[in-house]
Amino acid sequence: MAEAVLETVLENLNSLIQKELGLFLGFDQDVKRLRQFSDRSIKDWLQKLKDAAHVLDDILDECAYEAWRLEYQGVKCCLSDKVQCSCLSSFHPEHVVFRYKLAKKMKRISERLEEIADERTKFHFTEMVTDKRNGVLEWRQTTSFITEPEVYGREEDQDKIIDFLVGDASHSEDLSVYPIIGLGGLGKTTLAQLIFNHERVVNNFEPRIWVCVSEDFSLKRMTKAIIEVASGRACEDLLLEILQRRLQDLLQSKRYLLVLDDVWDDEQENWQKLKSILACGAQGASVLVTTRLSKVAAIMGTMPPHELAMLSDNDCWKLFKHRAFGPNEVEQEKLVILGKEIVKKCGGVPLAAKALGGLLRFKREEREWLKIKESNLWSLPHNIMPALRLSYLNLPIKFRQCFAYCAIFPKDEKIEKQYLIELWIANGFFSSNDKLDAEDC
Repeated sequence: MAEAVLETVLENLNSLIQKELGLFLGFDQDVKRLRQFSDRSIKDWLQKLKDAAHVLDDILDECAYEAWRLEYQGVKCCLSDKVQCSCLSSFHPEHVVFRYKLAKKMKRISERLEEIADERTKFHFTEMVTDKRNGVLEWRQTTSFITEPEVYGREEDQDKIIDFLVGDASHSEDLSVYPIIGLGGLGKTTLAQLIFNHERVVNNFEPRIWVCVSEDFSLKRMTKAIIEVASGRACEDLLLEILQRRLQDLLQSKRYLLVLDDVWDDEQENWQKLKSILACGAQGASVLVTTRLSKVAAIMGTMPPHELAMLSDNDCWKLFKHRAFGPNEVEQEKLVILGKEIVKKCGGVPLAAKALGGLLRFKREEREWLKIKESNLWSLPHNIMPALRLSYLNLPIKFRQCFAYCAIFPKDEKIEKQYLIELWIANGFFSSNDKLDAEDC
């Protein structure tokens, strides 16, 4: 199999990357040391590092392609009922040449990385390991403030959830938890902001608390964050026991609304511990949760989740038009025609429509719009898809492989489910003995 042929190469390459790039994980806190060097020197050094990273990325792509090619040859051999396929041998001339060329590239890039590592010492850069899960990445932080000047196509969603919060939930003795679930970029956070600030909600809940959760659902962090928002004051880093008592004092017998935005953690125990503290509120106290994961909704929700649908083409066009033309500009007929065709590529995702509209805001040449229309979404600036990328990164490794494999099919091609599963098995993503439920597929 291809894994056996390339195992040593990939292991060596991964070791090389970890060893060399580990040198650049952090910088010294004392930035004053950098001032003795010109910005140009640092930029040049960073550019060299970036170029080396691109070379490493190319090497990984070559290895991945070679693995796929050998797998494909293996499948062909199996389908042709051949007992042995010489082309899969590790000593086949073609494979020997590939490994030789790859080894030379690895040696060159290793030497280059060592040179770059030596250069970093003059900038006084220091190795430092950082905790990725410490808090929320800045670009993913959300607040309760409405950031979208115009929202389209979410009136029914908004009314349904508000009716529940001020109606059914108000009569419940237990804490009501209403999950909003949907793909990244559909506008779950925007919908939650509209609800949070709606007059009916403002008049029915006090206090109203907004916490951006993201991937870090540690009990202490969550407790502290809720205290800070509810009290409006910074909270000391106290023992969890003290924090929990303080939170209960703040929420005791109050009809509060807590929004937990962008929840990813699917450990039931974490939520149950927090929920037991939140249960001190008055009748009608509620929690609104936004998440992409059905498992999170099942664990946290006390009722079926509200599934956010794609926008209609008409609503998507309104959003796109607002960004692309502005409120007072006279629309050009040819650009409107092209714009409506571009909107169809958004697939009903507001994030895509918003980003594409913003991209074309100051472009008024027909050829510029045509270029966007004929481009694939993934080839456009990266601000369109970072949120969607998280859904992919949150998949288990084997399912990431399965998802990425679908890229070999032409756009809009209908894929037979069982045929695709058989291809996954043939490529070694999982065995025929593995159990897949309907949700996995």
